[in-house]
Amino acid sequence: MRPAHKENHLIDRIGWLRAAVLGANDGLVSTASLIVGVAASSAASGEILVAGTAGLVAGAMSMAAGKYVSVSSQSDTEQADLARERRELEDDPAAEREELAGIYVARGLDRDLALRVADQLMAKDALGAHARDELGISEFTTARPIQAALTSASTFSAGAACPCSWPRSRRPPLSSTRSLPPRWCS
Repeated sequence: MRPAHKENHLIDRIGWLRAAVLGANDGLVSTASLIVGVAASSAASGEILVAGTAGLVAGAMSMAAGKYVSVSSQSDTEQADLARERRELEDDPAAEREELAGIYVARGLDRDLALRVADQLMAKDALGAHARDELGISEFTTARPIQAALTSASTFSAGAACPCSWPRSRRPPLSSTRSLPPRWCS
């Protein structure tokens, strides 16, 4: 018998990929905006670099903390739903069997086959079957707060490092900002 092959799908990475894209984009845009703002005040290069670095550190910490809290809330909700489902399976397994079979009927199986599928899946891992098919929770979509926080912080830092590392000669032109009438800038 041939062993099953492992397929690599993008959905396996969706949890951290979303955090990575947001982190890199936020790091790039917010730090570039901060640097342009400080540079517009005619600050020296060292001061601009300090401001950019401070923005990088503060932003990375903020992104990590925010993402951790957000994804922890999602994880807490998932755990509460799983605990409720576990209680329902203990209290009324027959109703849970009917509920699972109903899900399969709604997906297109005939009732007898849906009941057989529900029986087989519940015999192997009743909570897993309900988590996946009723709640939409799988090993790929389970909330991972630490992974999300680290991903957000590191990709924010990578995005923020780009404008921090601009050579002086390649900084965005600020002549238009400096030429604004003083009353517009005060």
